[in-house]
Amino acid sequence: MSSPELSRPIKLRAIKDDPVVIEADEAERGALAARLGISSIQSLRAQVTLDPEGGRVTATGRLHAEITQACAISFEDFPVIIDEQLALVFVPAETGAAPAFDEEIELEADDLDLIAYEGDSFDLGEAIAQSLALAIDPYAEGPNADVAREKAGIVSDDAPRGPLAEALAALRKN
Repeated sequence: MSSPELSRPIKLRAIKDDPVVIEADEAERGALAARLGISSIQSLRAQVTLDPEGGRVTATGRLHAEITQACAISFEDFPVIIDEQLALVFVPAETGAAPAFDEEIELEADDLDLIAYEGDSFDLGEAIAQSLALAIDPYAEGPNADVAREKAGIVSDDAPRGPLAEALAALRKN
């Protein structure tokens, strides 16, 4: 297994009260953009406060990224700004917080951002990369989406079609 593009291991015993700032360099942004299937990442920065409680570490903060991705309709690149709050909880893997691969579980709201780690450190950078991946809209539409729809003859994605719709439209005109 290869190492993550944005690896920032945090040792439990080295956690301080000061916020941790993670900023991706050009090589990391390029590799992460390739992994996420987007055109580019111009900037990626996260500021996170870590609050340890035993082996459990709560991470809260903000993720800001400027990316370029392809429009889901026209396939043209367009800029997107992502500004997301972060709320993650790192827990030791041996606590049983992470289910087995084939185990069926039900998640409560507080369980959604649990990240299991092994040993005496966790990778905050990889958690930031995964948070970015979840924040990207895979069906985002760029500024030329309507023009592309018009060229393709698509009037509306949700407009009713067929003989009954045409009859109803004719009634509405009268």
